[in-house]
Amino acid sequence: MELDAYRNMAATEDKHWWFCGRRAIAEAVIRSLGMPEGAKILEIGAGTGGNIAMLEQFGKVCAVEMSDLARQIAREKTGRDFLPGHLPDNIPVAPASFDLICLFDVLEHVAEDEASLEAIRHMLKPGGRVVLTVPAHQWLWSTHDVGLHHMRRYSRSLLRGRIEAAGYRIDQLTYTNATLFPVAALARLADRMRKPARPSGHATPPGPINAVMRAMFSAERRIVPNAALPFGVSLLAVFRNDAASDSRRFGDRLAA
Repeated sequence: MELDAYRNMAATEDKHWWFCGRRAIAEAVIRSLGMPEGAKILEIGAGTGGNIAMLEQFGKVCAVEMSDLARQIAREKTGRDFLPGHLPDNIPVAPASFDLICLFDVLEHVAEDEASLEAIRHMLKPGGRVVLTVPAHQWLWSTHDVGLHHMRRYSRSLLRGRIEAAGYRIDQLTYTNATLFPVAALARLADRMRKPARPSGHATPPGPINAVMRAMFSAERRIVPNAALPFGVSLLAVFRNDAASDSRRFGDRLAA
């Protein structure tokens, strides 16, 4: 991302309706997983640290971030050091060491998304899971995505295909931000036509509007852990290592 995007993230992620809503949904989903006591959690692409306090409710958190500026801001905000690293081949952690790995709107920034997912699989403990969010619908592509250096937006089928090809079994795959989908879709399409210097959605809306939007988005935390939403601006997936896939790959290697 652009350096200004990290500064904007740091300034808004504790109050902006989108960050708060996504965090509320992720918290509810993780709580529904029944994490083991003292769980080891890895957040890849941890940005400026807005999710750390939420994740620390569930265990000991290790955070990795590629941006020097984001790590500096995160250190100032959280009082802790983040590890430098990037996907797919430079995440400085031991294999098979995490009960939960989280990527919140990270994979769309990575050119080698399937290779990244496969690399992450080797970091999971047996029975460990991944919780991931990505932007949905390539037809919503706009200057918002360009400014954030996205490589792609995902369809449900594309994300499923990438996850399964990397050797996982999917526990949950759902859209999120369904309530505000019409508003977000119109804003993205307007950005595409107008091509503004600063895309919509970056600044925090006025207080009352932000509060309403935050409440509407956050309300999905009561639905998403138990049911899939049929549409939305983003996708959320929960998945784990597929032992059957490993067996098939081993068999293929023997046959070769």
